[in-house]
Amino acid sequence: MRGGRKEPMKHVYILSVIVLFIVIAAVAAVQQAATPPQTHGHVSNQGHDQHDTDVKRRGDQVIGFDQAKTSHHFHLTQDGGVIQVEANEARDTASRDQIRQHLGHIAQLFANGDFSAPMLIHAQTPPGAPVMKRLKSEIQYRFAETERGGQIRITTANRDAIAAVHEFLRFQIKDHATGDSGQVEKS
Repeated sequence: MRGGRKEPMKHVYILSVIVLFIVIAAVAAVQQAATPPQTHGHVSNQGHDQHDTDVKRRGDQVIGFDQAKTSHHFHLTQDGGVIQVEANEARDTASRDQIRQHLGHIAQLFANGDFSAPMLIHAQTPPGAPVMKRLKSEIQYRFAETERGGQIRITTANRDAIAAVHEFLRFQIKDHATGDSGQVEKS
């Protein structure tokens, strides 16, 4: 009987080891897939393409409208900047209305120092956001409707806040690949 009991325990042990190796391999595969390929300190084209796809996918989920049907623009001004989102097609009133709802909500969140939406979209804390959060009482966020969507005008007189807003907007330009200049516009 004793010899008979050891045999099933041996099988359980072997199965446990096999399952452990499968779990370790699966975790390693997921970690490798989540890490963009690097080439000499730069993200490869494949890694950049995946990052861009991930930003758009997370953006669609967080903001509630199809980014393929809309255009984001980020403009730097001497006293802050502008976040503008427009439906690509004038007749796309569904996207226009979703943009307006989203930007109105985002203006309120930002005014309260809540930058969780950009963190979720970009899978990191955008540069400038911690300072914008700290200086929230010195920054104004004004939402306004546009013909095809809306915009948030960000203004402040605080130099540190202006620098943070510019840093935040430049990051958005780069990560959303908008093609906006990232230069401060002359008034």
